[in-house]
Amino acid sequence: MNVEVKRDGLTLRGELVVPEKDRYDIAVLMHGFTGNRNGELLTALADALLEKGVASVRFDFNGHGDSDGKLEDMTVLNEIADAKVILDHVRSLEHVRNIFLFGHSQGGVVASMIAGYYPEVFKKVILSAPAATLKDDAIKGECQGTTYDPVQIPDKIHVHEHTIGGFYFRIAQSLPIYEIASHYTGEVLLLHGDSDPVVNKIASERYHDVYKNSKLHIVKGADHGFGPSMQPEATQAAVDFFCKENRDGRECFLCRFWLRWKPCVPGCAAQ
Repeated sequence: MNVEVKRDGLTLRGELVVPEKDRYDIAVLMHGFTGNRNGELLTALADALLEKGVASVRFDFNGHGDSDGKLEDMTVLNEIADAKVILDHVRSLEHVRNIFLFGHSQGGVVASMIAGYYPEVFKKVILSAPAATLKDDAIKGECQGTTYDPVQIPDKIHVHEHTIGGFYFRIAQSLPIYEIASHYTGEVLLLHGDSDPVVNKIASERYHDVYKNSKLHIVKGADHGFGPSMQPEATQAAVDFFCKENRDGRECFLCRFWLRWKPCVPGCAAQ
């Protein structure tokens, strides 16, 4: 199902996949720098979650894929604003139970920060090769092999075949990434390949130090996108994390014996 939401005059486009059931959990899936919602990792994860009865919504950030806007106007901050309107849409859906969050690369940075701003909203969070090193790179004047003067940043910088606005790098230099991320105290899974040439796994290790309730899963031999051979491990780890039952609370007497399929009180662990 196609989804469209508005943010500051821009139309953001995505895809909502829903299981055939009355109530369901849903995962918001976020792509990375210059990517789009139809990358192999996100589509594989959406398919795998659907098999487990979990809905998902994945979308293109402004200036990416089918969404409005120019890539050179994109910044991490306006991607957080994109995430906010997508979250508003998800929260308006009638049959949603728990909301999960998955972000890859720069989408992982956005995910960590929106979760920090809305810590009570997300049940669980997964950061996949989160590109928090983008701040350090911006301070040094580097971006995926491209160099520039970090003191006098030009208005436009060419990164591979893309043109990125200088404002993106100015904002990146002062992003409070870990400070905001630390406000989220729920369960977090950190996925990272130990052969990632784009984002050093030290980014995930630092997130692991910052979070109070996180698990670090290193995928041996995996690159930044995990690749065809390593992607199944990353996808399975994500599905297992989102779908495992949480029994930290107690089920009420009625839920345990008669209403197991329909929890009757808020906070019952059968929800």
